[in-house]
Amino acid sequence: MKIFGIGRNYVEHIKELENETPDEPIVFIKPDTAILKNNAPFYYPEFSQDVHHEVEIVVRIGKEGKKIDEKFAHKYYDQVGLGIDFTARDIQQRNKPKSLPWAIPKGFDGSAPVSELLPVEQFPDMQNINFELQVNGETRQKGNTSLMIFKINFLVAYLSKFFTLKKGDLIYTGTPKGVGPVKIGDRLTASIENQTLLDFEVK
Repeated sequence: MKIFGIGRNYVEHIKELENETPDEPIVFIKPDTAILKNNAPFYYPEFSQDVHHEVEIVVRIGKEGKKIDEKFAHKYYDQVGLGIDFTARDIQQRNKPKSLPWAIPKGFDGSAPVSELLPVEQFPDMQNINFELQVNGETRQKGNTSLMIFKINFLVAYLSKFFTLKKGDLIYTGTPKGVGPVKIGDRLTASIENQTLLDFEVK
């Protein structure tokens, strides 16, 4: 299983981190050891002092494909859910000036909690899905997939130009504005169209 992450896919998030808007998707990969399922707790890593939450719509690839035409991309994913792309922001910021990769700040163990996945048929328009994240009951992030720079079907087609997509692969499609730090003792809850799919603690 591969876990693809898409960076800088919402304009307001780009602004809050003072980054440049990309001309094409920024892609990174997390290892399968990053996955946290079944609302398992997230254990704060000892090597970072500034881990940030980034809530994202996640799509699951349903069948193998490569060099997929965008107009057929919707046939290659079958489930939708929520994920948190935990980011060791202090390490990432140290890496940026040196143009170093994001493997450690984005891919460390447990950095990719993922929710129960729902059939795409539950969503009449994949580019009009509301989702949000609360920390200790306070709303931190709210987004709608209509605000993506690179839409889901485009992302599936784009990734398939470079990687063979296989059943079970996950695509974390980018985060809206409102990212911020978490601390031990925080409880994170995330919902999609007012249905809570994630509810776990930071330990």
